[in-house]
Amino acid sequence: MELTHTNQQKDINEPHGPVNPAAFLTGDAENSDRYPAGRCVDFPVSVVLPAGGSGERTGLQTPKQFCSFLGRPLISYTIQAFERVSWIQSIVVVVAKENMELMMDIVRRFQHSRVRVVSGGSTRHRSICNGVLALGEEDSAAARRPKVVIIHDAVRPFVEEDFLYEIAVAAKDQGAAGAIRPLVSTVIATTSEGYLDHSLERARYRASEMPQGFTYDVIYQAYQRCTESDLEFGTECLHLALQYCGTNAKLIEGPPTLWKVTYRRDLAAAESIIKESLSQTACLITGGRAPAAALADALQKALDMEVIVTPDLCGENTRHLLKEWNFIQLSSNYSSLSEVEAIIESLEAANRALLHPLVIVLVCLSSADEPSVSGEVEGPSAIMALASTAKLQNILLYGIQLHQTEDTQSWERSRLRVAEIASALIRERSPALVGQLLQA
Repeated sequence: MELTHTNQQKDINEPHGPVNPAAFLTGDAENSDRYPAGRCVDFPVSVVLPAGGSGERTGLQTPKQFCSFLGRPLISYTIQAFERVSWIQSIVVVVAKENMELMMDIVRRFQHSRVRVVSGGSTRHRSICNGVLALGEEDSAAARRPKVVIIHDAVRPFVEEDFLYEIAVAAKDQGAAGAIRPLVSTVIATTSEGYLDHSLERARYRASEMPQGFTYDVIYQAYQRCTESDLEFGTECLHLALQYCGTNAKLIEGPPTLWKVTYRRDLAAAESIIKESLSQTACLITGGRAPAAALADALQKALDMEVIVTPDLCGENTRHLLKEWNFIQLSSNYSSLSEVEAIIESLEAANRALLHPLVIVLVCLSSADEPSVSGEVEGPSAIMALASTAKLQNILLYGIQLHQTEDTQSWERSRLRVAEIASALIRERSPALVGQLLQA
């Protein structure tokens, strides 16, 4: 974090974390007045993601950009944030030489299509310089070089598309642009003996954050002209643009979602945000059966998320497979496992569960006195077997047993219990409960 002097005065009491987590997976912005949807740029934009850090402050052996949660490394989430932006033409990820193969494997495994991996240098500036040079080498024709280069930290996964638009346009117009945030704490200077020397007037300063944008010529020339001392000890790209190109950056206050994963607790916070994002929607499938439709109506009112109800996922209803839905299959018997199998096959074909673990909850309705069918595969065993297969595709299958009763109050409590259990399963995505048949 760098300090930037500014005359602006803003409220610094903003939350540390995303305002609308679902926006990071869907690309939707929460405030449509500030960020009109559908905006695009008519000039080429590329991204450099320096990812060569060792992650010492996390206290982990694995560099934080490669730490995984929900089955996926942190850097893959950051790459996805840029790949979902249609007007970004390429992404250069700069990693330490010893992590080149690891990064290439991540690119292949999660099918990142616009990524080029290059070797970094011994310092942050040297790594960014390598990334900028790589963009210039992509094509000998100057027309194919990006007009604007966005530089962003690989461990800031929650960057919003519309803020990237602001940075890109300002960089094109001004030569350089950067994100700033209000200071949360007062900055002080100390003497060599460890006593207070002076403090800065907090309202006059801002924290310099990422992303930052530059025209290609500005950032390229800045690195060509800067000193060895800059390359070895510097960290602020905006300063290089000002000092060596005379380009005074446009500073834009960014949203609180620009926070950086620095410590181990930040990894847990990032996982929590992703889980919350993935838990906003559910598609209830009734199979066209009357008991299931009645239960779906009750669950639709009880589930604390956006819910749609559909009889099946055939024909026009297949569109639900391509959206960020979790699925709750309602059934009166275990024969609906074939319907669950069909959902799993369709999701696998659509690669829906590639980037995020997806949840399917099978809710089985049964009467307390319902006789068992001779020769029928035991329900819990069948669910466990199917869940084991689905887990290989990053799909988490859970079961809930709901016993129907003529006691109205008891039945109402059971339906509310189903809603509570299903919500918890979708929210927590617990691997330990996969394949279990829970009782409502």
